[in-house]
Amino acid sequence: MSTTPPHPSPAEAAHGAGRIQPVRATLIVLRSLGTALVTPAASGEQSAARASGPPGRGRRLAYVLTLALAAVLVPVTAQTLSGDYGLPGALTTALGFAQAGPLLLAVTRPLPAWWIVITADTVGALLMLTRTGTAIAWPWPPTVIIGYLALCLALALREGRRTLIAVWTVTAVLSLGLGFLWADRSDGTNVLLIVFSGIILLLGATVRERADAQLRLAEQETISEAERSRRTLLEERARIARELHDVVAHHMSVITVQADSARYRLSGLPPGAQEEFGSIAATARESLAEMRRLLGVLRSEENHGERAPQPGLDRLGQLVEATVRAGVPTELSVAPGMSGTPQAVQLSAYRIVQEALANVVRHAPGATGRVSVSGHGTGDDGTDGTDGTDGDLTVLVVNGPPAQRTGPPVETPGTGTGHGLVGMRERVRLVGGTFETGPLPDGGFRVAARLPLFPATPDGKDAFPS
Repeated sequence: MSTTPPHPSPAEAAHGAGRIQPVRATLIVLRSLGTALVTPAASGEQSAARASGPPGRGRRLAYVLTLALAAVLVPVTAQTLSGDYGLPGALTTALGFAQAGPLLLAVTRPLPAWWIVITADTVGALLMLTRTGTAIAWPWPPTVIIGYLALCLALALREGRRTLIAVWTVTAVLSLGLGFLWADRSDGTNVLLIVFSGIILLLGATVRERADAQLRLAEQETISEAERSRRTLLEERARIARELHDVVAHHMSVITVQADSARYRLSGLPPGAQEEFGSIAATARESLAEMRRLLGVLRSEENHGERAPQPGLDRLGQLVEATVRAGVPTELSVAPGMSGTPQAVQLSAYRIVQEALANVVRHAPGATGRVSVSGHGTGDDGTDGTDGTDGDLTVLVVNGPPAQRTGPPVETPGTGTGHGLVGMRERVRLVGGTFETGPLPDGGFRVAARLPLFPATPDGKDAFPS
């Protein structure tokens, strides 16, 4: 006759599960602490500061200090164990080196050094039990406490939080265990070591984590600055592309009108030529439509309402007048014969002068300025006097030292894009020119740009890189 064991009731099952869960949690915690005790920071998760360790001079200083401490503790420990506890001389020397010598290893490998020291300290405490009497400190003599606290400091500056908790737990369990088993010999140094080691570990970990946080903050600021510079560059390139749309769209519109009206303006065109002009007009209209779609991608919400024509050299006078009203006396000199300069070059020259004068108003209030625009290798109409390919436009903006500042920098409404030298440099790269900036001996500043009138790159690629 077979019997079936009774099934536990739900209440009993829940009670049994309640007993198992704390045990399982305890085992998980113990396993985690055990893993932390055998996993140095160099092979586990670590911050950049702990990974690199004390750099250069700091590491040498750490070695000097630990060497000095070990040189003192080794003979003092040997003398104490031999004279006060009556242990053999050879044994006390070995214990002195085992308890204090690993401090040198703790500079770079504090966890392996801790294993050696905690083992040597425990062996020394057990050997001291052979000494009769209770007048001598036990289980931890003063030399052991000093060396162990120095080791705890090295651990706190290198290892993670879990490792430090595991180290302090082992220290507390071992100290309390020795004090409980030999209560008649314990004089309270076990409790002293528990308290002091906990304080050292806590303070050291706080200092290390604060240094790690500052390092991460500095790294994040560096990344943010790089991202900010990149974003500024991309914004300026998008702004240049939007402005160039107006320039190119004007030329494409002219091509479309001329191609469409050719059959009416030119008599006697053969059918093939009329068809060719029609194809040119259709291609130009399609290109204009594509440019409008591209402009829709580049145009942001802040500037979707731009309707004014793009400025050129003829608007420099208005720009200088606004700068003079802002408190910066400025002279303007534009060489004659610049009316035929390509519109893209005029736009770049205008924006360069605009940004340069905006910088003068912001950073050198009260200074005097001078703007000069001249052409080289050009004819009277602004083009090259020989083959039309070698002319260039030179833009020079110079300001003197700032006057005595009596208030905050003055902002000129509508002046500049806020991108400063980045914007000017991109304008020059757009047309394949050269750009130079720098301080002057008298405390002023100089901005110089050379803009080819017919920009082209030797490799045939666009002058405006992506």
